[in-house]
Amino acid sequence: MGSAAGVAAGASVQGLGAGAGSHLELLGGTSTQSTPLNEREMAILAFERQWWRFSGAKEQSIRAEFDMTPAVYHQVLSALLDDPRALEFDPILVRRLLRLRQARHQARIARRESR
Repeated sequence: MGSAAGVAAGASVQGLGAGAGSHLELLGGTSTQSTPLNEREMAILAFERQWWRFSGAKEQSIRAEFDMTPAVYHQVLSALLDDPRALEFDPILVRRLLRLRQARHQARIARRESR
């Protein structure tokens, strides 16, 4: 797969080690509204905006594009969705992803209650 998300964000993306700590560490720093999103954060949002346009499984694309496991990628994405800078950067995408995350959470709760 090509580096479409990296090109869309204007830079190549370096991966993270599996032993990373907090969500903010995974994002590459601290969350302050005065600093803009870094290149990796913008590339992740660009990837989420358009990953379905490319052939192959999303997990394979995540490994190829970001050199990280899908689990780590989703931890980074989750922290990014909670970052107000991401909402400011791409409000439509972030709100859509937050709605999807909330729907998955509600479905898990419903499944637990039905047992």
